[in-house]
Amino acid sequence: MLASRFAYRLLCSGMLLFVAACSPKSGSSLYGTNCGICHHGGDGMPGSVPPLVNRIDQIASTPEGRKYLADVLMNGVSGPIKANGAPYSAEMPPFRYLKDEEVAAILTWLSQRGNLKPAPTISAAEIATARADRKSAGKVAGEREELDRTHPIP
Repeated sequence: MLASRFAYRLLCSGMLLFVAACSPKSGSSLYGTNCGICHHGGDGMPGSVPPLVNRIDQIASTPEGRKYLADVLMNGVSGPIKANGAPYSAEMPPFRYLKDEEVAAILTWLSQRGNLKPAPTISAAEIATARADRKSAGKVAGEREELDRTHPIP
């Protein structure tokens, strides 16, 4: 009887570990592991790393904005930018090692932390399109400038 209870507990524990290992990670968890080291909780670091909270949702509110965000995550971006009126000059590396679904989860989670309701979502298909179109970080910066002219970036 004791052996069968032990075997049952062992089986259940193994199943829980398997489910946890196979479950997709949340956007929050993926953000913390991959983006949080620089962008912290989403507030950035004044003068060094731009904030993301209350900006990603606004940028993602147009198809061009979602394309730009996907391009940033797939190709990185470099050069001077303004965020919330403050200047920043930093380089963001590409995050091609993440799966399309993971990048979409991060961007959607960040979008949900903004003020727009309902929050815009970014799809894995949009990330896959950006992944297929490699471009330099400088070209992504040019894309940002063009987007800012047509749909001002906060």
